[in-house]
Amino acid sequence: MPSGDAIVGTAPAAAAGEFALGGELVIHRMGFGAMQLPGPGVWGPPKDRARAVAVVRRAVELGVNHIDTSDYYGPYIANEIIREALHPYDDDLIIVTKVGAFRTPEKAWPAALKPEQLRRAVYDNLRGLGRDHLDVVNLRIVEEGGGLGPDDSIAEPFGALAQLREQGLIRHLGVSNVTARQLSEAREIAPVVCVQNEYNVLRRRDEDIMQTCAQAGIAFMPFFPLGTFTLQHEKDVATDTKVPQQVPLDAQAIHAVARRRGATPYQVALAWLLQHSANICCIPGTSSPDHLEENIEAAGLRLSEVDVKELDSLHGDAE
Repeated sequence: MPSGDAIVGTAPAAAAGEFALGGELVIHRMGFGAMQLPGPGVWGPPKDRARAVAVVRRAVELGVNHIDTSDYYGPYIANEIIREALHPYDDDLIIVTKVGAFRTPEKAWPAALKPEQLRRAVYDNLRGLGRDHLDVVNLRIVEEGGGLGPDDSIAEPFGALAQLREQGLIRHLGVSNVTARQLSEAREIAPVVCVQNEYNVLRRRDEDIMQTCAQAGIAFMPFFPLGTFTLQHEKDVATDTKVPQQVPLDAQAIHAVARRRGATPYQVALAWLLQHSANICCIPGTSSPDHLEENIEAAGLRLSEVDVKELDSLHGDAE
């Protein structure tokens, strides 16, 4: 439990402050990521579906009004759980989903960036969530399985989503796992309201992209805010895909600040993100009721100048 430096309020997630996606969809900057709702490896049903449903409902009770998901989580499982937990949805609940990959029987995540694949994915998300339009759809750039690399143009896939936006199926667009050039290219095609790239207190390679977003009024939503991912094995030659394995954040400075604040290291990592820039919106994911409570409590944790200075010094791979 964070110490007395936490802000007390009726809705704990609201203590993180607000951000208006596209200038109109107001979300609390502490959200919830649905990636951990399915079974191990983000595959198949969870061992305890009732608990997964309860976690989603509890997140909303704690003030979360922004959920990040995708139909390829499971696949299909995360969206089904969200729908079971929350449908019919509150008017102020914003669900952000993503397209651009699919799951294979080997549990890999190859690219699905062709226009027809993206259109099918949008309809899959609509059907899974039980909605007639999607609030925000992020185009996830995936290199494996014949996808797109950091030097490639994203004009074709992003343009395909822009057409679906014009048709009313999508309200707003975002991008994920992109370079600065790819973000600029997307913004020339249609407005971008959020960017999801890997970013946390130890891994800040995309600091410049985050700052660009801040200047443009674009939300920056770090994926893996509480850790990073490494590879369990080399590329499978047959599928050209890799399977990720989570590696939690670990640094002495994070643990030292956590001890001073009476908080957990994960809470400190989330609090640092929220204080680092006003456009950062956190989407930590969990299937544990206890971890959910801990994550949301971080919305009210305020780090001191000394704390922030120590954490800022953890450059990791920022260079």
